[in-house]
Amino acid sequence: MKLSVPDYILSIKPYTPGKPLEELEREYGIDDSIKLASNENPIGPSPLAVAAIKESTKKLNRYPDGSGHDLIRKISNHIGFSPQHIVLGNGSDEIIGMLAFAMLQPGDEVILPVPSFLMYEIMVRGAGATPVFAPLTSLSIDLEEIKKKMTSKTRMIFLCNPNNPTGTVISKKDFENFIQEMPSGVIVVVDEAYIEFVRDQNCVKSLEYLDNITPLVTLRTFSKAYGLAGLRIGYGVMPLEIADILNRIRLPFNTNSLAQAGAGAALEDKIFLEKVISLVHEGLDFLYNALDSLGINYFPTQTNFFLIDVRKDADEIYEDMLRQGVIVRSMKSYGYPNYIRINVGLHEENVRFLKALEKSLA
Repeated sequence: MKLSVPDYILSIKPYTPGKPLEELEREYGIDDSIKLASNENPIGPSPLAVAAIKESTKKLNRYPDGSGHDLIRKISNHIGFSPQHIVLGNGSDEIIGMLAFAMLQPGDEVILPVPSFLMYEIMVRGAGATPVFAPLTSLSIDLEEIKKKMTSKTRMIFLCNPNNPTGTVISKKDFENFIQEMPSGVIVVVDEAYIEFVRDQNCVKSLEYLDNITPLVTLRTFSKAYGLAGLRIGYGVMPLEIADILNRIRLPFNTNSLAQAGAGAALEDKIFLEKVISLVHEGLDFLYNALDSLGINYFPTQTNFFLIDVRKDADEIYEDMLRQGVIVRSMKSYGYPNYIRINVGLHEENVRFLKALEKSLA
């Protein structure tokens, strides 16, 4: 069969997800493995969220609320913006896609920090636009470098704050200077998937600048701190004009009833969220101290994950640790051939990781 497919679609490198835990255990002949590779919440979801999900299963014969009315109302109360500014997505990935397909066309350019979240490039190419890459400086997004990349064709800029995979943040001062210099009509998208974990008081939170003259979109997710990655639910906060455009192309039932119920309950369970954040911060401090004692170089983070310089081929360390039942992420494909990335686990998982890493490096 000969298909007529646009070149810009063929230029996309498919996203390669990590293998399921069960498949890795079967492939490597291991059991009782721990996964610290996907920046997931080690505790799991809020008990209130689980209860709400169970209750909503009684109505699975009904279509979900296409407007997401109840969840949007709760998000509105949480962030202090009217519901009209909020668009729900099947994960924040879907909102990235909606922004690209609604606001871009062939010939447009979009500036992306690199390395950063891979879905930005995939969605931009999928819309026929051209990604323009701005390399990080000292693992941080370089706003000055992004400004140098701007042309009359620039239509959108993606910023991941904190950045994945480096865990670094953009300061309030740098961000304010940056958006003040934006040409009219350039949309700045700030992905704040890990914002709940930030300890740096100088980190910018883009919701504070929604009313700025620059069109600004903030992305948030329930996948990380709220532990609902399996439900795929996120949201965007944006100017009314952009929200109206996205709602024109949004699928009528893009977020399912279980996800809406779980996210709404999770948002109200502040005690559980504080527990998750405390566990992550305590885990980071424990891992930092242990790595210092072992003389292993790492890069402090504002997220629930961080980079470690293993000073060896990262793929080899990944394979060796996998055989010990500890799953980490090699950063070789991101341009860091000697770095691995791990997320904080439960305390016993963190201890097991350290033992496996020390053995692999020996």
